[in-house]
Amino acid sequence: MKRIEPNLLLAVATAIPLILLIATASLFGAPGQLLKYLAIAVIVPAAFVPLNALMAKRMGLRRPPMIHPDAASTAVWASLFPALIILAAGAPVIFPGHDYGLLVIIAAVFFGGTAESAIKAARG
Repeated sequence: MKRIEPNLLLAVATAIPLILLIATASLFGAPGQLLKYLAIAVIVPAAFVPLNALMAKRMGLRRPPMIHPDAASTAVWASLFPALIILAAGAPVIFPGHDYGLLVIIAAVFFGGTAESAIKAARG
C-alpha cells in the first residue's frame, strides 16, 4: 500500500473543520446564512489557490509545501490550521445569533493554503 501524502492529508484534515464551522455558524449564527457560508467556502479557496500562485510568481517567491520530510516539525506547525478552525467552530456555539461570514472567510483561506500545499506536493 502506498503512503498517504501528508500535505493531502492536511488539506482533508482542514476541510473537515471548515465543514464543522459552516454547520455551527449556520445553526447557531444569524438565520438564513447557510447559502452565503457555502458560497464563501467554495469561492474563496478556488480563488485563493491560483491568485496566490500568481502573486508568488510575480514576486519571485518559491515556497515548498507546508509539510516536507526534511523537517519533521513542519507537520506539527501545519496541524495548527485545522486546530484553529476547530476552535473557531466553537465561537457560534458560545456567542449565538451573529453573522460569522468573516470567520468562514478566514477558515476558507486557511483551507486554500493547505490545498495549495497539497497541489505543490503532488506536482513534485
